Amino acid sequence: MPAIPLHVGVSESDRTRPLLDRQVTIAGADATIELMPVQALFNRQLTTHVFDCCEFPLTSYIRTLESPEKPYLAVPIFPSRHFRLSCVFVNADSGIAKPADLADKRVGVPVFDMAAAVWLRGMFEDYYGLDRTAPVYVSGGLEAARSGDEHPQHYPAKFRVEHVADRSLAEMLAAGAIDALYTARAPSTWPSPNVRRLFNDPIAADLDYFRKTGIFPPMHVVALKRPLALRHPDLARNVFEAFAAAQRIAQRALADSVALAVMLPWLLEHLHFTEQQLGSDYWSTGFAKNKTMLETIIRYMRDDGLTTTLFAPEDLFADPGLLAT
Repeated sequence: MPAIPLHVGVSESDRTRPLLDRQVTIAGADATIELMPVQALFNRQLTTHVFDCCEFPLTSYIRTLESPEKPYLAVPIFPSRHFRLSCVFVNADSGIAKPADLADKRVGVPVFDMAAAVWLRGMFEDYYGLDRTAPVYVSGGLEAARSGDEHPQHYPAKFRVEHVADRSLAEMLAAGAIDALYTARAPSTWPSPNVRRLFNDPIAADLDYFRKTGIFPPMHVVALKRPLALRHPDLARNVFEAFAAAQRIAQRALADSVALAVMLPWLLEHLHFTEQQLGSDYWSTGFAKNKTMLETIIRYMRDDGLTTTLFAPEDLFADPGLLAT
């Protein structure tokens, strides 16, 4: 049987590099791997849908399941994970000392449905006493003024949302025009006398959250175009196996201290600390170890009003056989 042509879009990371340099290949596929910066990748896929297989924003993927076309089916690989309590910044003169203080404050958010913002709204309501609708959300470009959304958004009516087109959120935060910022990327105006993190010790806050929930929040998933996945029943499994193998290679490289895999002088110590706190399988692949996390993000999406369906985690994936992973 001839190989399936497969145009794959991913961001560059140690988890995807083994696919690019062909240490790992996707069985049965003639894959062309294209690397792009994360936001450019998502904007391109969510507007032009050029890739057959793509690293995909998890929350945007869940939203597609309610569209009439249901254009994608995912595999349980999560290329990006991030504890996001380190990603909340406040103006130093705002008087904000804890999440509950964000009520009625102006909170910048570059992309309303981005996974970072969905996780933070849910976490703050579940564990910190901040109703998700209490802030006023200010949508705009993080580092440059932006006249509109970079890809299609939905703003549920229960939220108070303002849109700015003439200033960046980073600039507004430093000037006090917004009080706080939820962001996937730290603003250029931090650190500075005018901008600080909400959590002075975000690692301690993140570990407290992990001990309560067991969740290391994912931001992205890997998704296939649904018609392609349905035409080729083995493809989803083969994509899963390839991405999982690439991730194992990346994790082994972190433990090799002969030459450091990334530019962190105490990399091995960081790895040991992480495994002591989160366990050796802290970046888990597959369905079973991620089911609780998926239930949580599905609930947060519905509580936000970004979706109306309380999906079962099993509804997210292409191949029933992958539910045993």
